[in-house]
Amino acid sequence: MSKSKKLSSKSSSSQLVTTRKGSDHKRNEDSKFYSLSQIEKCKAIYNVIIGKRSNGKTYACLEKVIREFAETGKQGAYLRRYREDFRGKRGDQLFAAHVSNGVIADATHGEWTSVKYYAGRWYFSKFDETLNKDIRDTEPFCFGFSLSEMEHDKSTSYPDIVTIIFDEFITRSYYLPDEFVLFMNVLSTIIRGRYDVTIYMLGNTVNKYCPYFKEMGLGHVDEMALGTIDLYHYGQSELSVAVERCDDPESSKASNKYFTFDNPSLEMITGGAWEIDIYPHLPLRYTKKDIQLIYFILFNDYILQCEIVVKDGCIFTYIHRKTTELQNPEGDIIFTTEYSPYPNITRNILHPTYEIHRKISNFFKAEKVFYQDNEVGELVRNYIMWCKTAS
Repeated sequence: MSKSKKLSSKSSSSQLVTTRKGSDHKRNEDSKFYSLSQIEKCKAIYNVIIGKRSNGKTYACLEKVIREFAETGKQGAYLRRYREDFRGKRGDQLFAAHVSNGVIADATHGEWTSVKYYAGRWYFSKFDETLNKDIRDTEPFCFGFSLSEMEHDKSTSYPDIVTIIFDEFITRSYYLPDEFVLFMNVLSTIIRGRYDVTIYMLGNTVNKYCPYFKEMGLGHVDEMALGTIDLYHYGQSELSVAVERCDDPESSKASNKYFTFDNPSLEMITGGAWEIDIYPHLPLRYTKKDIQLIYFILFNDYILQCEIVVKDGCIFTYIHRKTTELQNPEGDIIFTTEYSPYPNITRNILHPTYEIHRKISNFFKAEKVFYQDNEVGELVRNYIMWCKTAS
């Protein structure tokens, strides 16, 4: 999306210091999947890895946890938005590929061959022929955590967790209210003043307007080329964030033939492009005299101008990027996720405060809203999603 008029970021203290080539997909000489080798050269505290589905990023991070525990006894944490994402059969299958590929047996030199999931924890296991049953290790090598139930984990200590994997942190569905704060609370529960923990945040390219990017000051994500790594520093602190935009591993290109239909949304599956929906564009030309009302949406550091148009028996809202500053910020009707004491500024377009707000909201309910392009449609979609979850 072209950076027409973009507001100053809340996390403006972040500084992009370098862009480097990344995405070395060779885990070993004989395979071609995603590898952590390039991003780990950055030695960052947070490692944000973004790429197409099934490119091996989750597999690589989970293998790191397996081998760390086998070699040092240090444990890992697997974090999802909801506990249902790793409960039951999903938990049983999380390490299934590592078991079938012999990673457990290799890492433990044959002492263990499988993985047992029990009560939100994963253990090395094997079949004991003498006892004629599966047995598991006494200590788990990985713990499961969820943002939605983080309150349940606050009283427990996890001194041996050194690797945290937040899987599928980007979503096209709903983010939890104040989700970034919940994420920070989970990290605080696990880390508790230590300095030896590394965080991996794994995301598919399903939504470029992710609140984590703004909260962490990652202002260059949507402009990153495939196969590159950005490194951010934050003032004089030791905090650093490496962001990798994964290239397409050779192993997945053969299966792309199954998804080559003429649908732009499928580019996320086949090539790692950001997923984007198709939105209705301007239905007819109009002039300034046809505009009955103008209001603005400020979201994700962008300013969007919204015009209610009446022409030729039609009435609709048209939304486009605004390329200049707001001329009357204390008088214009403005919708934004930020709090403000000004009466003209409202947070939630779906919770009307005044009659004019109700009329504006009705255009969205009646699906009479049109967009400059699909990128603008994505911005508005994400703002509406935020409104549906905001208090």
